[in-house]
Amino acid sequence: MRLSADSAWAPLAVRVFRALWIAQLVSNTGTWMQTVGAQWLLVGHGAALLTLVQTASSLPVVLLALPSGVLADRYDRRKVLLTAQFAMLAVSTALTVLAFRSALAPGVLLGLTFLLGCGTALMGPAWQAIQPELVERGQLGQAAALGAVNMNLARAVGPALGGAVVAAAGAGWVFAFNALSYLGIASVLLLWRAPTARQSVTQGEGLLAAVQAGRRYVWHAPGVRRVLLRTALFIPGGAALWSLLPLVASRSLGLGSDGYGLLLGVVGVGAVGGAFALPAIRRGLGANGTLAAGALIFAATLAVLATTRNPWLAAVALLPAGLAWIGVLSTLNAAVQQRLPGWVRGRGLAIYLVVFQGGQALTAPAWGALADGVGLTSAMLIGAGLLLGSALSVRHWPLHHADGIDPSPSAHWPVPPLVVDPGPADGPVLVSVTYRVAPRNWAAFTDRMRHVARSRRRTGAVTWGLFQDGGDPDRFIENYLVSSWSEHLAQHQSRLTAHDRRCEDEARDLLVEGTAPEITHAFDASSGSTIRAPEV
Repeated sequence: MRLSADSAWAPLAVRVFRALWIAQLVSNTGTWMQTVGAQWLLVGHGAALLTLVQTASSLPVVLLALPSGVLADRYDRRKVLLTAQFAMLAVSTALTVLAFRSALAPGVLLGLTFLLGCGTALMGPAWQAIQPELVERGQLGQAAALGAVNMNLARAVGPALGGAVVAAAGAGWVFAFNALSYLGIASVLLLWRAPTARQSVTQGEGLLAAVQAGRRYVWHAPGVRRVLLRTALFIPGGAALWSLLPLVASRSLGLGSDGYGLLLGVVGVGAVGGAFALPAIRRGLGANGTLAAGALIFAATLAVLATTRNPWLAAVALLPAGLAWIGVLSTLNAAVQQRLPGWVRGRGLAIYLVVFQGGQALTAPAWGALADGVGLTSAMLIGAGLLLGSALSVRHWPLHHADGIDPSPSAHWPVPPLVVDPGPADGPVLVSVTYRVAPRNWAAFTDRMRHVARSRRRTGAVTWGLFQDGGDPDRFIENYLVSSWSEHLAQHQSRLTAHDRRCEDEARDLLVEGTAPEITHAFDASSGSTIRAPEV
């Protein structure tokens, strides 16, 4: 069956995307089975220890996502993903063996869960970054939604299956299934070849410099920063549901592991069903309306779970929570992917994952301590209050529209006309651009140059300034400093985007007719060293 380009399921028409999606579904199912098994083994050890399962899973992302993002930008993303899969297979095998030998003490269980989280941290940026290599940019929203459908379809099956297996045969078997589930993704990745080779990280750039380049890009990209803000405002309250639901199931509703698995399964069913309605919801509400509605639904779900003792009512409340979760996550995920160019996509997505997973990792033990301190009901109601605040804040801090942002590469800068021969490490480099602007355009020019300033800083400038000549006021001088010659060459060769070019063109449209910018490149001579002169 042929799918229209705007169909929610259109990315599944791409063979590699479809194969990876199916393999990921099996792996995600195993992950949820493993999570249920791990959480249920710790139910009798107190709320604080129980919620550490989520912390152990998410904390590695906070610690390792940025280095993993550098690896995703520097090396073959397929090989990075394969390394992660085989590493998690090894850890899951150890977890299985210990479980069958009844040697899984709480500390050992949390330690191995942390190692699995390290594999997830290594995999996350590369997995997100290959999506634009699998589908067209216009289908990234659908691809992100299908990723959320995948996770929640697994949530619908995995917890219920995991709970039943734990109750019938013990936790060892769910750990065994999770170990085998990694082989599916590994098999697809071994057969797939990325369409083009990629070398995005600046030649000779060290790990810390690469991390700094990613941080610098995000800091000077207002659209990406707003996605991170919206994520940070939603996740703390949203994490309350996943952290405290095992306690709600056991303490408030009197359910066993199979009942807890079924509650998680209801969330998954709601998410999968919601995927059919999500395109229409986005058309009606827009991205910001979807975020606000999702936070309100999650808040209402927490309020019901805090007050009910009826399992059926709890299940009914969890059904729309699945739709809310997939709506919020797919909206945020698509928004950040649409705003990141290829050269920094892995690092940018790593920062997004730090905010997303870090919010869960840091708040999970807080929810457990709060439930022990003030009671489960009060903790859930506090979470609902945070989500209500998140919904109300959308009006003041909405997502910026991405229609005018084109992150496709644009190598529109000419080769620098130098008569010297700088080495890659020579620098810093002072780039000066002189413009001639008529008095009537001075204000508009300086305003448009603010966008050019962000472009320079995103792509490598460590300082930037715009100056007006006191003796010739029509003459404006833009100065920006780049740390090294290789860093500046990266601006020329791989870092500029179509959006950067548009910002430059809009400013240059205001120049005096018949004039063009004059550009010079100067190297630091204050230390007494000089760059190499050309050979004669």
